[in-house]
Amino acid sequence: MIIETRTPEETFELGKKLGGRALPGQIYTLVGDLGVGKTVFTQGVAAGLGITEPICSPTFTIIQEYETGRLPFYHFDVYRIGDIEEMEEIGYDDYFFGQGICLIEWANLIEEILPENIIQVTIEKDLEKGFDYRKITITGSGLEE
Repeated sequence: MIIETRTPEETFELGKKLGGRALPGQIYTLVGDLGVGKTVFTQGVAAGLGITEPICSPTFTIIQEYETGRLPFYHFDVYRIGDIEEMEEIGYDDYFFGQGICLIEWANLIEEILPENIIQVTIEKDLEKGFDYRKITITGSGLEE
C-alpha cells in the first residue's frame, strides 16, 4: 500500500495507526534518507502502542527498549552498524523472535539477518510536491487493511 502524507502530523498518525494494530512478534523495517521522517513515524508507532515516554532515535546505542505499552517495543537504529557481528553481540534474535514489536531504522544495512516475514516501510520525499510531502510505501506479511 502507498500512503501520501503532507505534514509531520499525518506521518505520525499513520505510524500511530500501525502501532495500534501491531501484533506480538511483528518486525517493521524502516528505510528512508536522513531527515525524511523516520523518527516521527516511529514516535507514532510508539503512541499507537500506548507508550507515552519520549522516543528518540537510538543512533549510538543501536537499540532502545520500551516496556510501558501494550506490547514491548524495540526500536533499532542500525545506521552505525559496522558489521553484522555487532547485531549478534546485542542478541538481536531475542528481539526479532520475541513477543514484542521491532522497528528497525536503516534495515537495508542488515538485510542478511532479517527474517522473511517482515513489514517493510519506505519513506520518500518529493520536494516538487512540497517540503513536508512524504510517500510512504508499506509492504509485507501480517498487514491487514
